[in-house]
Amino acid sequence: MAIDVTKIRNLGFVGHGGVGKTSLVEAILYAAGATTRLGRVDDGTSVTDSDPDEIKRKITISTAVAHCDWKGHRLHLVDAPGYGDFIADARAGLRVVEGAIGVVCGVAGVEVQTEKVWRFANDYNLPRLAFVNRLDRERSDFFRALDSMQRRLKARLIPLQLPIGAEAGFKGVVDLVRMKACLSAPGSPKVREEAIPGDLSAQAQEYREKLVEAVAETDDDLLAKYLEDGSLEEGAVLQALRKAIAEGKLVPILCGSATKLIGVGPLLDLIMESFPSPADRPAVEGTDPKTKQPVKREPTAKAPFSALVFKTVADPHVGKMTLFRVYSGTLAPNSQLYNSTRQARERVGQVAVPQGKEQKPVEALGPGEIGVVAKLKETVTGDTLSDEAHAILFPPITFPEPPMSFAIQPKARGDEEKISSALARLAEEDPSLRYHYNPETRQLLVSGQGQLHIEVTMDRMRRKFGTDVTLLPPRVPYRETITRKADTEYTHKKQTGGAGQYAKVFMRVEPLSRGGGFVYDEEIRGGSISQQFIPSIEKGIHQVLEQGVMAGYPIVDVKAIVYDGKMHPVDSKDIAFQVAGREVFKLCVEQASPVLLEPIMTVEVTVPTDLAGDVIGDLNSRRGRILGMDPMGETTLVRAQAPMAEMLNYEPHLRSMSGGRGSYSMELAHYEEVPAHLAAKLVADAKAEREKAQAEKH
Repeated sequence: MAIDVTKIRNLGFVGHGGVGKTSLVEAILYAAGATTRLGRVDDGTSVTDSDPDEIKRKITISTAVAHCDWKGHRLHLVDAPGYGDFIADARAGLRVVEGAIGVVCGVAGVEVQTEKVWRFANDYNLPRLAFVNRLDRERSDFFRALDSMQRRLKARLIPLQLPIGAEAGFKGVVDLVRMKACLSAPGSPKVREEAIPGDLSAQAQEYREKLVEAVAETDDDLLAKYLEDGSLEEGAVLQALRKAIAEGKLVPILCGSATKLIGVGPLLDLIMESFPSPADRPAVEGTDPKTKQPVKREPTAKAPFSALVFKTVADPHVGKMTLFRVYSGTLAPNSQLYNSTRQARERVGQVAVPQGKEQKPVEALGPGEIGVVAKLKETVTGDTLSDEAHAILFPPITFPEPPMSFAIQPKARGDEEKISSALARLAEEDPSLRYHYNPETRQLLVSGQGQLHIEVTMDRMRRKFGTDVTLLPPRVPYRETITRKADTEYTHKKQTGGAGQYAKVFMRVEPLSRGGGFVYDEEIRGGSISQQFIPSIEKGIHQVLEQGVMAGYPIVDVKAIVYDGKMHPVDSKDIAFQVAGREVFKLCVEQASPVLLEPIMTVEVTVPTDLAGDVIGDLNSRRGRILGMDPMGETTLVRAQAPMAEMLNYEPHLRSMSGGRGSYSMELAHYEEVPAHLAAKLVADAKAEREKAQAEKH
């Protein structure tokens, strides 16, 4: 049966890549008895890093879910990626939990992606705690990590524990609420309580007083009592602490070592006692898809069913797996659901709870639970599932626009259709991935959050769908145009025995303003060319517009006027005027001082304020024009315009320059003339490419 909603805890594990989030989830599963052995990321045996790419690279690539029971409570553990290229998945995972566990490395302290996921948790107003992990490692230092958190994370952080021992000698934690030492036996989750070691008692007392003071400040009555008495009873501290954590007024800091199982039991106890259940959070809000009026769903089994899809996994053997969070009502196997987002009915077969890549079938899923179903036809990440008679639409999950693109070329001929089908499946699984065919450059483009993201996606496509590709830099969609008026004539004659071909066309071309496209006009007087051939000339011009004259790029912002010509009563026909129109237009363009145009992008770069000067200097070196700067607290938004050709490799460069703390977006602003020295090189390269292609044909 579905579990009592007050006994559920949904938790997102977030932090920078490599801090031990997956190891901590693994330790919790083992400590709670959900697994019989402690899996290891390095060995590829952890529950939540089950994808072959994750095992190979030893990093979390996509959000995974596991569950366990602890002292009568059901815990759903959402293990989110921490590397920048996959961080969008962490945002989706945090959308469906009531609390976040921010994992920080005891050696490195707060790193770049920790700050990002912390902001995600702020966006969702999530209670959270910080767990300083890896304190058994060489050069680890709890107090250095504590200092980095208090400086870089926006919250009232307060230690609830202090470490006992350091590095290889780390063996337990001091509980500052109950003033006890909690020691762990090696490799065992069991905790032995003792008196605080003498050499730590003064330090423990100091941090205990800081804790009591911080807790008192969260409640006016408690603060008055504290100021009057100078101390607070343990029961009052505990009660106020739980309330402050649940309301997000305080962020407790715990410590431990996931791989040594130190600090795991106390962490679980705190989660169970102090983190809110789904019933403690406000009713979830949405809109009625028909009336567009706001509606709410209470987290009760009696309310109409509603759920949000936060993850889709494409499996070539099992089919599509859909992970969702139930907000209200109950879902039973072999039932029908309504996708409010797509206004489509979905048939549900088996209902299960995920345990990494495994699924455990259940008889029902109730409010607050996280489940998985297979083979939903229409549903994708971000969709709302509900009861059709009481439909509700939740706000969709937002994913960042992908900043980096590669062109992909099949390694095997005829694989184009397979690749398109595979990309469609992978984009369902990963909404931060985009793909489209660019008819101008004749390339299939894949866009992602960074080079690693795209490389991993291509590895996944090869493994799951048997299609192999080469990644290439995308071509820049240059354009050609003219800069002055020109006019000329062309005569097309062809005599091959029998009926011949004849057409003579006089044409003038004029430049149009930027964005003017192509305009065709005629000023024929006295019937020198029959009206039936005027469209034929335009057909010929369009062949040149697409293929260009200088370097093979489309011609834009040109007006062509046919003002005279000659016909032959027998030999003039449609094809003759097409050829004449094509050739005279080419000659006109060549005589009208043609130039190349390049796409100019509007770029917005967000970086820590102390790096804004470096970013501006770098954009200037990329032929950029700075439009302005907007300070935003500790970060600055730099607005600029720069040529697309100079921005193709910007993502890895910005990451390197900012230590991963910068982000950017860009969109097309307009086209501008390419500087002459660069245009000459582009024309020469295009000519060499054409000659090479012709040589290969012969």
